[in-house]
Amino acid sequence: MIMESPNNIVLQKDFDEIVESNTPFEALSGKTVFVTGATGLIGSQFIKSLACCNRKKGSAIKIVAFVRSAEKAEKVFGDIPDIEFVVGDIHAKIEYNGNVDYIIHGASATSSKYFVEHPVETIKTAIDGTVSVLEFAKEKKVEGFVYLSSLEVYGTPSENAGLISESDYGYIDQLNVRSSYSEGKRMVECLCCSYASEYNVPVKIARLSQTFGAGVEYNDGRVFAEFARCAIEKKDIVLHTQGNTVRSYCYTTDAVSAITYILLKGKSGEAYNVTNMNTACSIKEMAQLVCDTFKDSGIEVKIDIPENIASFGYNPEMIIRLDSGKLEGLGWKANVSLEEMFKRLVASMKNE
Repeated sequence: MIMESPNNIVLQKDFDEIVESNTPFEALSGKTVFVTGATGLIGSQFIKSLACCNRKKGSAIKIVAFVRSAEKAEKVFGDIPDIEFVVGDIHAKIEYNGNVDYIIHGASATSSKYFVEHPVETIKTAIDGTVSVLEFAKEKKVEGFVYLSSLEVYGTPSENAGLISESDYGYIDQLNVRSSYSEGKRMVECLCCSYASEYNVPVKIARLSQTFGAGVEYNDGRVFAEFARCAIEKKDIVLHTQGNTVRSYCYTTDAVSAITYILLKGKSGEAYNVTNMNTACSIKEMAQLVCDTFKDSGIEVKIDIPENIASFGYNPEMIIRLDSGKLEGLGWKANVSLEEMFKRLVASMKNE
């Protein structure tokens, strides 16, 4: 039988583990699940987790992957059975004749540099794309829908904010083009709640903390990937800020599990923080953790702040520790520590 990740044993182990966990995939048996952003990190791992469930447990989940490029989809998914590709533009009306029971909407811009260089496209993808998916959900009368949002909707919290719950919000400068992403996410959350209220679309919101793990591409531009590459290539980690920003993180398959809980057990029109509360640390602390975890690399943390720092697209310095208590109330819990996240990420990158 065809494995979900035959060329990456670290990632395959993740899929096998999540299928054997308490994640309630069995409720999706015989259902059709439609995923946008299907070739992205979260979308692809959600799909491969469902495919693994089909292979190991005979769940007969029909998986529909909405993609921009059939070529890229074939590269990401290979010959995995039970996946139907629908090629289309998220900005246009979605055409699919079959029945759809559940939707995971993950199509989004993801690069900070892209947000700065293409803020208009970032906003249009968020709003126009989500309107297309919500209209599609209304047409199909789906049983459940999860929109993948971000911790960035919280903006910059006050210094003494403490744990950030779903009802807490900070400051966002709407005149900064970097805010195209965070303001776009905020507006789309309002769109989702509006469709839930006016049209009874059963949409829930997953506010993801920064999420990574096995399966992240080697050349990924985000900070965690850069740190992992430094460990592999035995290069010092060079920070272009003081590294004081504090965030919490989540492992990829922990996030897949969380999305499934929200899809099946969450309340329509509500948001849920998705994070491992034990991972909160500053960028500099995370860099040092990588140096300490991979001592054989002999690397150190260094700071080099450039004059044109705005061009990097970094968020303002902040402390944001998400509270996942509401999600845990649905029965979910995070399992993978930050140190283990990096061990699996590095092992996966080496495997690739």
